[in-house]
Amino acid sequence: MSDFETSLESTIARWHGISAPNEPARRLAAELEDLITAFESLRGTIVFEDEPATFELALQATKDQL
Repeated sequence: MSDFETSLESTIARWHGISAPNEPARRLAAELEDLITAFESLRGTIVFEDEPATFELALQATKDQL
């Protein structure tokens, strides 16, 4: 078990008083680490909140695809 998984299970137990009930729950917790890492890698590259015009262009591009 990775340090992240150990920390996550510890946090869940501390805050909610439960432990991961089965192997699928542990597997999803491990996948959460990858998801967090993927979002962190996007930090600074997404400018929707910084530049509304970019958001408008993305909406229009999506609309045009439909």
